[in-house]
Amino acid sequence: MRSGVALQPVYPSAQFGDLVERIETLGFDEFWLTDSSLHSRYSYMYLTIAAMRTSRMTLGTAVTNPVTRHPALAAVAATTLDEISGGRAIMGIGAGDRPLLALGHKPARLRQLEDSIHAMRALWTGDHVTYQGMGFELVDAHMRFDVPADIPVYVSASGPKTLEMAGRVADGVVLLAGLDTVGLTYALEHIDRGVEKAGRSERPKISVFAYGEINEDEDAALESARTIAAWFPQTAPMYCELAGLDKELISRVQQEYSGGEFQEAAKVARLLPDDFVRRMALAGDRASVLEKMATLDALGVDSMTLFPIGGDIHSRTATIEAFAECVDAYKAE
Repeated sequence: MRSGVALQPVYPSAQFGDLVERIETLGFDEFWLTDSSLHSRYSYMYLTIAAMRTSRMTLGTAVTNPVTRHPALAAVAATTLDEISGGRAIMGIGAGDRPLLALGHKPARLRQLEDSIHAMRALWTGDHVTYQGMGFELVDAHMRFDVPADIPVYVSASGPKTLEMAGRVADGVVLLAGLDTVGLTYALEHIDRGVEKAGRSERPKISVFAYGEINEDEDAALESARTIAAWFPQTAPMYCELAGLDKELISRVQQEYSGGEFQEAAKVARLLPDDFVRRMALAGDRASVLEKMATLDALGVDSMTLFPIGGDIHSRTATIEAFAECVDAYKAE
């Protein structure tokens, strides 16, 4: 099973460059960066820094969306990153989330997301493309420079319809389904339905995103992980029900959730029981992480990607280094 790290581009550029270089030195296979409008620095500039400071890891958006970035411009951005990085780019794309509200937009519809994928892939062939997609169009559009034949497209997915679409068309899935066996099984079953409907021979690659903090002080780890746990009632409530969260509590969190990003939902997150937080996020010591890794491996997940949250850069770096130790220990078993 591969391993990765996902970050937000919230760090000063020089500090970020040092951090991503350290991440590759620790042995990780994948590096992902969020693309979140006004909430952080510009993702493709920071991915360029990552490309220049690393030589081995794949580099992907986690994720961009077709609402704020026209699919043609996203295709050009990914192609440019692929050239700079020596063929290491991954296009991670999804419907978008609450940060879009500040721009007066709603997340993309499923058809718009799928149309965008088809359009990008058509442009990457180098052909002239005329295409009428939902919310955009291409008229005899073509890239006027050398383009790669293929860039992997990973779809960020939680809900059943998006999961099935990802199973039909994606090269990979950025899976946001928590870390509980029941929820992950539910998600993988929906991806496999899409695979079957499309007549594909195998499921797309699965990268499960694990948000949280690795800390021998479990109370501190739980405190950090609560905010992402609060994201699930608001955005993907089916996983809350599968994890046994009371429906009245789900409804209360939905009503009181005020975060544009999950980190801003700290107040309502305190309503969530510890057991639920542990099911949805990394919230404990190294031994608990090894248990999560074994669960993902048994389910046939291809990669586990850490998204460190809570505290400052020093505590997040400590979580990254602890995760690297867990990966090494798991491989040695």
